[in-house]
Amino acid sequence: MIVGFPPVVAPGAEVLILGSMPGQASLDAVQYYAHPRNAFWPIICQLFNATQGIRYDERLALLQANRIALWDVMQRCVREGSLDSSIEQSSVIANDFVDFFAANSSIRYLFFNGAQAEASFKRHVVPRLSEHSLVFEMQRLPSTSPAHASMSFEQKLAQWQRVRDVIAR
Repeated sequence: MIVGFPPVVAPGAEVLILGSMPGQASLDAVQYYAHPRNAFWPIICQLFNATQGIRYDERLALLQANRIALWDVMQRCVREGSLDSSIEQSSVIANDFVDFFAANSSIRYLFFNGAQAEASFKRHVVPRLSEHSLVFEMQRLPSTSPAHASMSFEQKLAQWQRVRDVIAR
């Protein structure tokens, strides 16, 4: 059983970016998106005009300064290796989004980092949210994982531009 990380969120966050579960490199480093070939941080830095290679704490501060929260759908699961396709679906326990959204009521937009995050959220979380009349604008973005190599960095960056676009509204 692997366990994810707590959310990164600051007061006033409007956007929540959701992954599925940290990969092994991230778990080992205790950092979101720590795999050196994951495009998440290079995309975020480019979207918000930050220097590539800034320290992890500066990356988190960059998100928070731009009213972006970061978390994963899954609190825990069983998975061999790092691939989402290796997650044993019957083992998935989702994070507590009802309490999270109650404490962070300014969040209006959810972006999923890949198909697995979106599918898990819709399966494990949406039914509980609807019981509490919580509704969000949700969009799936291409996974930044190095395993999702069918798209170039530039193609991923173009689609991830939507995150900056909603913040600029």
